[in-house]
Amino acid sequence: MLIYCPEPSPRLSYVIDFISQEILFEKAVVCTDAEVFRFYEGVRINYSETVFQEPNYQIYPHGLLKETGIASQPVNMGAWKELPVFFANGQGAGFDLFAAIFYLLSRYEEYLPHEKDEYGRFSHRCSLAFKEGFLDRPLVNEWLQQWEQELLQLFPAAIFRRGSYRFIPTYDIDMLYSYRGKPWWRNLGGALRSVLQGSYAQAIERWKVLRGRLPDPYDAYEWLDALHLYCRVKPIYFFLVAQRQVGWDKNIPTSYKPFQEMINYYASVYKIGLHPSWQSSVEDNPTILKEEKEWLEVVADIEIDKSRQHYIKFNLPDGYQRLLDAGIRKDYSMGYGSINGFRASVASSFYWYNLETNAPTSLRIYPFCFMDANAIFEQQLSPQQGYTELMKYYAAVKKVRGCFITIWHNIFLGTDPQFKGWRELYEIFMKEDAYWDATG
Repeated sequence: MLIYCPEPSPRLSYVIDFISQEILFEKAVVCTDAEVFRFYEGVRINYSETVFQEPNYQIYPHGLLKETGIASQPVNMGAWKELPVFFANGQGAGFDLFAAIFYLLSRYEEYLPHEKDEYGRFSHRCSLAFKEGFLDRPLVNEWLQQWEQELLQLFPAAIFRRGSYRFIPTYDIDMLYSYRGKPWWRNLGGALRSVLQGSYAQAIERWKVLRGRLPDPYDAYEWLDALHLYCRVKPIYFFLVAQRQVGWDKNIPTSYKPFQEMINYYASVYKIGLHPSWQSSVEDNPTILKEEKEWLEVVADIEIDKSRQHYIKFNLPDGYQRLLDAGIRKDYSMGYGSINGFRASVASSFYWYNLETNAPTSLRIYPFCFMDANAIFEQQLSPQQGYTELMKYYAAVKKVRGCFITIWHNIFLGTDPQFKGWRELYEIFMKEDAYWDATG
């Protein structure tokens, strides 16, 4: 594929690299020479206002990719082959496909003035995807699928790379156990609170768990191990290892030996990553993140290069830059902590583009689209409704042959009666869908 553009830019190169990763066998080349473009015998993409007689697919530039700064952009919505589009111009392809992809992947709107949610995060209500009703669609992947078909009409001999659907189940271990491993005063306080509230059964359960007569209600680990083995899937576990248990960081103390032993074991059989604490994202102290990462590396006895923010708490560009500075190279936080959907409108991994420096980085982003906590607390879905929601996103990602990344918590997959039904729906999905995808 040869792309004619008289004024190439780092932003255009970034988009072309992503497109090449998704649908091509070789990286597309950007060309500034009109004569070379005219006589090229492969797929010709004309990213300019110049008119050529030779067959080419023309995309009229919006102008965003030539810019170097950050400014509010006029977003003109339109439709293309029944798909919602923006940066519509009514010429050539009808919209600037390259600029639209860049706007979504770079999270351009998150650098502009915007409303924060109650946790200080970019509010999903400010996003173009939410406002225009495509938050539940991997729109970038859908665009590229349609674009392939249009290019094949112009260039029937073209061969495009066909991606494969993938499923990556991921787990956030915020609290290893409900009762076990907590300091005696926390268990005593919890028991007294249960008694004062009349929850005698819970107080008795706590006592039995601590005496080893009952399994801890948050202990779903052996069950998950068996499920992964049966379904032949490879999970990723993210561990919250805050050295100070304050505020939203309520993990088991890192001095608890069974906690350390579990991390070490999981690092030997699965992929694991860091779940950076709330403190690391809000305090002006970059050493907190580095200390957590170093502690996890020592206990796991491996290098840690993956992360996902606790409570999906991050803001751009500082949050991602902090990860890079700490040595993280793969992040799984791209999604909302307030609603399920595609935050970057894509079901493929991509590199973070730092708009402040106007350059791509080495941080690879793996977006998720479904999190149990969103379904339970934010959207207040029943397990039956949650299953329908899960299947909706599963079908959307599978249709575009993308990567389906889900977030689950051991808290909801254990035996706590408060969350009855969620473990069962996950097992149904894994055995009736994930299993056949892995074995088919």
